[in-house]
Amino acid sequence: MISLENESPTGTDTAGQGSPFEVGLRALMARVADGEVSPAEAAEALRDLPFADLGFAKVDHHRELRQGHPEIVYATGKTVPQVVGIVERLLVGNAGSVLVTRADPDQIEAVRRLSADRDLPVREAARSGAIALVRGATAPTGLVVVVTAGTSDLPVAEEAVLTASVLGAGVELITDVGVAGLHRIAAHRHRLAQADAVVVVAGMEGALASVVGGLAPCPVIACPTSVGYGASFGGLAALLSMLSSCAPGVVCVNIDDGVGAGFAAALIARRRSGVPEEP
Repeated sequence: MISLENESPTGTDTAGQGSPFEVGLRALMARVADGEVSPAEAAEALRDLPFADLGFAKVDHHRELRQGHPEIVYATGKTVPQVVGIVERLLVGNAGSVLVTRADPDQIEAVRRLSADRDLPVREAARSGAIALVRGATAPTGLVVVVTAGTSDLPVAEEAVLTASVLGAGVELITDVGVAGLHRIAAHRHRLAQADAVVVVAGMEGALASVVGGLAPCPVIACPTSVGYGASFGGLAALLSMLSSCAPGVVCVNIDDGVGAGFAAALIARRRSGVPEEP
């Protein structure tokens, strides 16, 4: 059986050629043109290109072609067999890394078994329940700096770090630099100046996003967390503070949404690093 995973070259730098999925498509079409693969065999390989219907889920294989990466599997509310079924289908029908988020220990263990069966490296953000099966990795592009206001924000921050790295961005994590001690974030101004995008992960009153927005010369993605006492309302106070930031260039994702923050930051970092600098 021909699959796009098999068509994708391993250990090859495919930067500038599209996602591993697109590289696999190009390789398959080249083999058809050369007569190595029949049109019927190629059609069979492409039969589930748009999506595969598993009954309980429609796996979007085409997303990697459209956006450069496979869809992310949100594990909460899914059974272990459902998570396994979706991940297996992505491994067969796509070529890039597969990221599973908000997984419980049983789901994590099942994904680890899949990685062992296929001899794939794994990256984890254990505190957030995120795990990635890594394929087609290239050298990191651009720099995403993730900063946390406090240590309690680390689970969400680590989810953002894993997401951005799986999408191919270089990532650096700076922890516990909240506004209760402004000298702590000031000590990292040089790293903020070098970033293509900054993710600020903060609970309580969420003021760190505005502070970083006044320091960083790049887009700042504010990610409120549910960390805080009663009047923080599970992250609502931080969310409203970040949405109301007076610092231009600060945008905001949902409460505890490390995936959304890391995803957006990686897209910015990769695009910015791909544009030649002005002379």
